[in-house]
Amino acid sequence: MTITRHTLADLLTIMARLRDPEHGCPWDVQQDFDSIAAYTLEEAYEVVDAIDRRDWDDLRDELGDLLLQVAFHARMAEERGLFDFADVADAISNKMIRRHPHVFGDTHYDDLDAQKRAWDEIKAAERAAKGDAHDDSALAGISHGLPEWKRALKLQQRAAGVGFDWPDHRPVLDKLAEEVDEVRAEFDAGADPARLEDEIGDVLFVMVNLARHAGVDFSRALRHANAKFERRFRGMEALARAEGRGMAAHDLSAQEALWQRVKAAEKGK
Repeated sequence: MTITRHTLADLLTIMARLRDPEHGCPWDVQQDFDSIAAYTLEEAYEVVDAIDRRDWDDLRDELGDLLLQVAFHARMAEERGLFDFADVADAISNKMIRRHPHVFGDTHYDDLDAQKRAWDEIKAAERAAKGDAHDDSALAGISHGLPEWKRALKLQQRAAGVGFDWPDHRPVLDKLAEEVDEVRAEFDAGADPARLEDEIGDVLFVMVNLARHAGVDFSRALRHANAKFERRFRGMEALARAEGRGMAAHDLSAQEALWQRVKAAEKGK
């Protein structure tokens, strides 16, 4: 039996058919850039989740879902006469060639730091070519569409690139303690929501900075913390069910005891 392997061209044909106003899928036809954007983000996160789980079959499928998002956006753009998928492929190919003159040209960098500086210079030149030259800040061009933790990281990296940075993790830890004390002071003063938001924001910003100095991926660390909490909480629920009572039937001290039992069981493995 011959197994048909579909190609990228097939995917683009499928997408065009789904978007056909007369014979396509009503749901797909109704979508626009704004409605699909949330799905694009969701699929990107699911790619990362598959990588974290080392589920390579799932990664193949999730990459396909993410590619579908690119095809979807490109198809909608083509329908409006803006650009098509080939333009997208051409743009990213040109960008990669332009930003890697040491690979596709005769440029030589002495080390990775020099390469990183050149990368930033090339990106600055690209912004200037787009008409953004009036903004000569080291922070220019950092997207507001990023997750806020990622934008915080990029802001810190850009500032560090011109020397505005702590030498190591120790003063960052001191700053974190200072910011936590300020949150505590706001609670003691009456917990004004606006002030608390401001102070807790400072704590989160410093936490991103601490992760950066530690060489830890903030998002990955938080995903692992989420997975740990979910695993342990489900373990608590299982223990509660085994006792014949649900979680809600346990008071907080009893729930804490269940939590400690789960933790102890994990450490004993």
